[in-house]
Amino acid sequence: MSSIEYDPSRSALYTPEKRETIFEAGQTYTLLQVAVEAARLAYFHAEQSGSEQQRLASALARVGFAGLKLFGDSATDTQGFGAYRSDDRTTLISFRGTQPDKATDLATDLSAHQVPWGESAGNVHGGFAAAARSVIPQVEAWLTAECPDRNRLVVTGHSLGAALATLVASVRRPASVQRPTQLITLGSPRVGDATFAATLAGIDGPRIVDCCDAVTEVPPELPIYTHIRPPTYITKDGVRTDNPSAEIIASDRMHGRIEYFVKYAWRIGAVLVRDLADHAPINYARAFF
Repeated sequence: MSSIEYDPSRSALYTPEKRETIFEAGQTYTLLQVAVEAARLAYFHAEQSGSEQQRLASALARVGFAGLKLFGDSATDTQGFGAYRSDDRTTLISFRGTQPDKATDLATDLSAHQVPWGESAGNVHGGFAAAARSVIPQVEAWLTAECPDRNRLVVTGHSLGAALATLVASVRRPASVQRPTQLITLGSPRVGDATFAATLAGIDGPRIVDCCDAVTEVPPELPIYTHIRPPTYITKDGVRTDNPSAEIIASDRMHGRIEYFVKYAWRIGAVLVRDLADHAPINYARAFF
């Protein structure tokens, strides 16, 4: 049973950075748990002030990560961070998702025309590609200079951040820069075509989908857009299951929407529909903590 309650609030969806970290000092967490919470921590506005940067660094320090590095590009309004854990030589990279009050983020999401992805193969979402390309040089420079002895590289993100993580993970890197050993995404939209998806073969990690999350259904599934792998699905009750059938998912979503309407939709401050509320990062985290 999760210790985190389902949160239907608009705050959980639109300002996930307001909630403090789930990590508790002295506790042991799996790498999957670390990646799931890191995807939410990417929303901390560390680029805006020293206090917010310290807040993020302190959260990561609770799970042994140090050497915080911020990645960002003002033109595309793309943000992410990297950190390193010396105990097991694990490198962690996480990207921020869409912020509804940022016009640049919304424009990125809506630029769904496809472009060739020369960094590996296939065609991908044009807006996601532009955002990813704006920070890839920073990521690779940091990996080469600051984390040369790593034996594990984990890339994660939520929403738009999941799309960016997917693109960054796919890059054919020089021999001096290791490809990720794990790609862990939360609430990811479709990023590219089947040729692109094939470039991620051999990189482990779940594509996590929370029940009715509408973002995981866009852009529409067509020959030019497909998910990179089957889902790790979170049921309406917060239970994880790997690659359930379409019938099981459809039934669970139907009952989840009805339950949400009865329990939450009428509350002051709640998101009106479950298809949006399920996208909140904390509602992903509840299945892992």
